[in-house]
This record gives sequence, structure tokens and C-alpha cells, in this order.
Amino acid sequence: MTDTDTDTDTDTCNVLLLNLDVNGEQHEVITEPRRTLVDVLRHDLRLTGTHVGCEHGICGACTVLVDDRPVRACLMFAAQAEGARIRTVESLSDGPELSDLQRAFSDHHGLQCGFCTPGFLMLAEGFLAERPEATKDEIREVVASNLCRCTGYQTIVEAIDGCAVARRCPKEC
Repeated sequence: MTDTDTDTDTDTCNVLLLNLDVNGEQHEVITEPRRTLVDVLRHDLRLTGTHVGCEHGICGACTVLVDDRPVRACLMFAAQAEGARIRTVESLSDGPELSDLQRAFSDHHGLQCGFCTPGFLMLAEGFLAERPEATKDEIREVVASNLCRCTGYQTIVEAIDGCAVARRCPKEC
């Protein structure tokens, strides 16, 4: 047996078969234990709406929902997500129709270049599910955890607040 044979055997042993529930669909993925959730989502499942920014959990561009809670997908191993419900930005809309939150971002000009937008959308979706009565100050505090270099945050806060108000009062109040 050569060193090359040993390396091949070791590589075969260092893969996992994961069953991931992503956006309500079951996926079987063969991956290395060291791969992050964001890499598996983007490269294996081709869900490219989740962006890779800093790869250190600081910017929030990779935010997804795991069991309804916002998580930085660059800081989570894909193997850690097995058995959990994962939602990406692709889950927000139903076909070509934008979700209420996506429409609010558009209506309030809560995006410019769009790179950070998927992370903000998923952060907001998780936050509003937990705190539907959130105040603008609470929203402002939550969005401060993600980075945007274009909008100055005010329009993002307005978009999330506008969506929250509309969800609380679906018909004209």
C-alpha cells in the first residue's frame, strides 16, 4: 500500500451523508465535516441567494433561519444543521411574487447594491416572527448586527417597520 492509497482511504472516511431540510425540501448531501452551511447551500444545493461576505460572522450577509432563528451560515458546519429546518432567502417568495417583506424593502428603498439584502431579509423575517409588535428602536438594534455599506440603515428600518405594521393590521387600520 502506498501513501497515496492511504490518503484516498482517509479522504473516503472523512465524508458525511447529511439529510438537510432546506426550504421545506429534503436534500441528501455528501460533504466533508469541515464544510460550512453557507458553502453547502451555495455550492451543493445551488441556493445562491445566501451570500458569503466576511466569512467570520461579522457582516450578516450569510444569515439564514435555522429552526426559525437567524444564524450566520458561515459560522455553522453543515453537519450541525442536520435535523433542523433551514430557510434561505429563496423561501420568502412563492414563485415570481415577492413576499410582503421583500415588497416592503422595495417600497421603502431598503436596498441599493443588494449584496447584504438577503441577510437583512432573513434576519428581519426571524425577528418579526418572534417580535411582531417590535418598535422602531428594537428593529434598529437588531439590524445593527448586519452590515450595509450603501443605505445608512434608515430605509431598512423603515421597510421592516412597514412590514411589521402591515402584518399586524392586514387591512387599512
